Amino acid sequence: MSDPQLQTLIKRANGVLAQLEAWLPPAPPAMDWSAHAYRWQRRGARGWLEAIHRIAPIQLADLQHVDRQKAVLERNTLAFLQGKPANNVLMTGARGTGKSSLVRALLAAHAQRGMRLIEIDKSDLGDLGQIIDLISGRPERYIIFCDDLSFEEGEASYKALKSALDGSVAAPGENVLIYATSNRRHLMPEYMHENLQAQHQPDGEIHPGETVEEKISLSERFGLWLSFYPFGQQDYLDIVAHWLGVHGCPPEHAEAARAEALQWALERGSRSGRVARQFARDWAARHV
Repeated sequence: MSDPQLQTLIKRANGVLAQLEAWLPPAPPAMDWSAHAYRWQRRGARGWLEAIHRIAPIQLADLQHVDRQKAVLERNTLAFLQGKPANNVLMTGARGTGKSSLVRALLAAHAQRGMRLIEIDKSDLGDLGQIIDLISGRPERYIIFCDDLSFEEGEASYKALKSALDGSVAAPGENVLIYATSNRRHLMPEYMHENLQAQHQPDGEIHPGETVEEKISLSERFGLWLSFYPFGQQDYLDIVAHWLGVHGCPPEHAEAARAEALQWALERGSRSGRVARQFARDWAARHV
């Protein structure tokens, strides 16, 4: 083969390699252990912890009318940070009542004590073992947090979560806890026919009651359950008044905004803390 032919082949091979590299997922960035929060990212077969340096600001004092839940969760978290026994936590209940905000507020309050937060999507729960291996041996204390956790029929990722919580031969690590929020107490849909244990099902299931037990067992592997409830009208108005103050409104604005705040909640069909905060932003933008 002559030199010109060889050079042509090399040029073509380099072109093919360049096209292949364009289709490959990017190499994960170098690990940054200086951040207080991380997000688990996955591209193809590669997964890594993406450092988050700008965290949405919220304080424990900003969360109103969830005092019992706040106290229990902070007690559990402080025990974990001090190396004492602590539980994985499942927070369930009404939307917009501060479940995920409470976790972020704990990070703001206790990051200097070594608390770190790792956000993971439900679809990536199969990577829990990889994440735990990655942070094993680190001096910080990590909360792996999954927001809006629920599973539909046929999803298999819940099995990975079950093993990580309590069921794997490998120990999860003393510097790791799992916190999750959900609108479903048992995380998976349940059907009336599943409770009719004496009736044979069309799919041939002989012991349908055991299906119910399997679904409930996932929730039971969280050692601590916290329930959040819808706010009453006065609670909602108290939260509105708090956020109006945060946004610089004088105290008299709380009374002036009362009727409009109730109308705002009525239009959205919810008196949640999230709706109260959204109204306070709108009011402050128009009156401050």
